[in-house]
Amino acid sequence: MEAQVEERMCGKLRLACGLYNDKLRDIFTWELLKTLAMGQVLSLLICGTAVSCQYLANAGVETPMLQSFLNYALLLLAYTTVLCVYKEEQNILQVLKTKWWKYLLMGLADVEANYTVVMAYRYTTLTSIQLLDCFVVPVLMVMSWFLLKTRYRPLHYIAVTVCLLGVGAMVGADILAGRDQGSTSDVVLGDSLVLISAVLYAVSNMCQEFTVKNRSRVEFLGMMGFFGTIISGIQLAAMEIGAVKKIKWNFHIAMLFVLYMLCMFALYSFMPVVVKRTSATAVNLSLLTADLFSLFCGLLLFHYTGPGLVWSGPTPT
Repeated sequence: MEAQVEERMCGKLRLACGLYNDKLRDIFTWELLKTLAMGQVLSLLICGTAVSCQYLANAGVETPMLQSFLNYALLLLAYTTVLCVYKEEQNILQVLKTKWWKYLLMGLADVEANYTVVMAYRYTTLTSIQLLDCFVVPVLMVMSWFLLKTRYRPLHYIAVTVCLLGVGAMVGADILAGRDQGSTSDVVLGDSLVLISAVLYAVSNMCQEFTVKNRSRVEFLGMMGFFGTIISGIQLAAMEIGAVKKIKWNFHIAMLFVLYMLCMFALYSFMPVVVKRTSATAVNLSLLTADLFSLFCGLLLFHYTGPGLVWSGPTPT
């Protein structure tokens, strides 16, 4: 009798383990793993732009619009020229006739998002910027709910709540750090710029998702390069000519600009591929690992510490 009971129990356990393994196979598919790997590539590219921006800021280079202009100019050369040779409705002239104002607003949001986040490096640290930009996730979820009719599960809302609590904790820690250093107003300004850029990035990412899923990746990038170059070029001429003239060019500064341009160009080129496979919200969730990469860079390269956030170790006696 006992042997039969034990055999039944073993059979149930085997069945449960088999069902569990089947569920894991259903969840962790090859497609999911590829998407996660792509998200980590994007995270590394974002970390590359963040590190180059911080080094430029430390070197006294304050030209956020020049950095954005160079990226959009690369997109213009690579993708807008392709649109020029397309035929019929995919041609750039046909796209401009019917959708010019939509891409203009999209380009404006993206240009100002890049401008504000690069400006933030003057006032706060790389680690704070990368941790605060997770604010784009809840903003994007709200916009996707109303505009793209995307629906989420309760677990998503719990995650957003944790995200917002983290944002509040990071701003509070920055204020405390700024108060200790006598620069509270600058720190608050820097954090505010990051939050503004997160909202603008959410607008740009939502438009990107709609465009790449309903039109094409080349059209999105071509129009972003076209209008981004115009908008950033005008803003550069109006606001940063003096700052550009003050740059003390050397090999180090030039390589930092090249690193920023290449990382941004690769990020813009590759991100629509991942967005089309999943969604803008899923991609931004994957990009949260960029915060971890940037945290390590902040600790190792720039020796950052924060009150209550990063333990700096015991003080030698």
